[in-house]
Amino acid sequence: MRQAENWTVWAKKADFQEIGKKYGIDQVTARIMRNRDIITDEEINSYLNGTMDMLPSPYLLKDVKKAAGIHAEKIKSGKKICIIGDYDIDGVQSSYILWEGIENLGGKVYVTIPDRIKDGYGVNEQLVEAAIEERADTILTCDNGIAAADALKRAKENGLTVIVTDHHEIPFCEENGERKEILPDADAIVNPKQKDCAYPFKEICGAVVAWHLIRVLYDMTGKGMKQADVFIENAAFATIGDVMELQHENRILVKEGLKRLNQTKSIGMRSLIASNKLDLGGIKAYHIGFVLGPCLNASGRLDTAKKALLLLKTKDEVDAGKLAEELVELNTSRKALTEKGIEDAMQCIETQGLSEDRVLVIYLPDCHESIAGIIAGRVRERYHRPVYVLTNAKEGVKGSGRSIEGYSMYEELCKCQDLLDKFGGHPMAAGCSMQRENVDIFRKRLNDRCTLTKKDLQPKIRIDVPMTLEYLTEELIHEFSVLEPFGKGNEKPVFADKELRVRDIRIVGTNRKFVRMKLVDKKNRSYPAICFDGDAYENQKYLEEHKENLSIVYYPQINTFFGEAQIEVLITHFR
Repeated sequence: MRQAENWTVWAKKADFQEIGKKYGIDQVTARIMRNRDIITDEEINSYLNGTMDMLPSPYLLKDVKKAAGIHAEKIKSGKKICIIGDYDIDGVQSSYILWEGIENLGGKVYVTIPDRIKDGYGVNEQLVEAAIEERADTILTCDNGIAAADALKRAKENGLTVIVTDHHEIPFCEENGERKEILPDADAIVNPKQKDCAYPFKEICGAVVAWHLIRVLYDMTGKGMKQADVFIENAAFATIGDVMELQHENRILVKEGLKRLNQTKSIGMRSLIASNKLDLGGIKAYHIGFVLGPCLNASGRLDTAKKALLLLKTKDEVDAGKLAEELVELNTSRKALTEKGIEDAMQCIETQGLSEDRVLVIYLPDCHESIAGIIAGRVRERYHRPVYVLTNAKEGVKGSGRSIEGYSMYEELCKCQDLLDKFGGHPMAAGCSMQRENVDIFRKRLNDRCTLTKKDLQPKIRIDVPMTLEYLTEELIHEFSVLEPFGKGNEKPVFADKELRVRDIRIVGTNRKFVRMKLVDKKNRSYPAICFDGDAYENQKYLEEHKENLSIVYYPQINTFFGEAQIEVLITHFR
């Protein structure tokens, strides 16, 4: 049975013809930009023609100058610096930027990345004790640390210098109805989410924060800020991989980063691209999000993220080739475990009567904890509601959550602190740990306090432009490339057409997952189309039953077959 969807058309107004004329674009393209809240001339120019010199000064980040000054002194005096990163894409790229950046200045530096199973997320007392044993003088965190007050207090008590670089939400408590930030004891904290941080764009990832620190450090030590440009491709990779908003600064950074990545000199990155049978020069945001990025993540999920970090660091082609192949194999194993976990989660929902819950809390004791977040994301796609997947851990239960629009996971977790041993994250994704006996209480409390309505739980399909297939031209489709890179906050445009007839319906593909067809419009024009949405056999049956009057949501593309280019319609939703 197909899930009911709420199709709505963006109704944002502007003089699209005038914008199109002024900037030399089609009015459809102008309308899409308006739907992304690109309104003023300054915003339109930045969106279409943004350059790196439009980025805010890194000096606007609170404590960044202080942090850079401390590191400059530590490097000069030969003090040992311990970088504590994280095991995901952002954490690995952040660690690499700081490691390579400080090492290039002659610093004595090494990296520790927590083991997902043994250590869990972020800084803990075990990692601090290890740094003390290594006679480290300074702990420098990246992509974590803002919520590690207890562990970092231990570091300060033992005389270590502590620098936190992070981008996650600041923990808080409420006093007299007001939020009070809970900050760790540190010599400097560089995080744009701090209330009194002047940096204008708050949605940068941890790797961008790390890159800005290295830029300032290079500037202060006379190396020159431009020398840090070599890390732009790493910061852009992390921005996509950590699913940050591709707007404003992030959009400019990713566009530039993709250019650099497509001609990268990194032996490790070239090997990873080759091992995935991709071509240098054709890498887009999609490939980072769904092919290359998952390989780096798989390292931290099923083995150790240090392999991914070493791949970025290696200068040896043979070593890089071996490491890249290992990461690809790990990602293949991760995919198989994920599919099994999704099946178990669906069965759990149906057999345990969870399908009516507005917040799904699914306990899968035997699930590999590293893929809990991926499974939660896939279940969210199917049920369109916030989802937590919890599994047995070394001590108690651990899990990850993925949310929907209108439900901040981080804020709701803050209201359940008494049930949790540890938690952190963003509005749309979070992680937590607790004791087994608290799982059912956690599930009940989240649902009792949930304010999501039935309408909120209905998938929303926002249509950019109701555009008949007749309007499509190769020239227009090629023009849509000015809207790239696509991703969160700058999604691929969504078009719709109605009253179409369907002919020649057939299932295709190696795994029989796609449905091919011909769409016929009111003027009897025919357009080849392909559908990837949902179960192919269910779709084929539905299309056969409704082939005389179909409405579609789609994106057009150019398909070159035997040297001949033709317009093809990629159907994402239909009814």
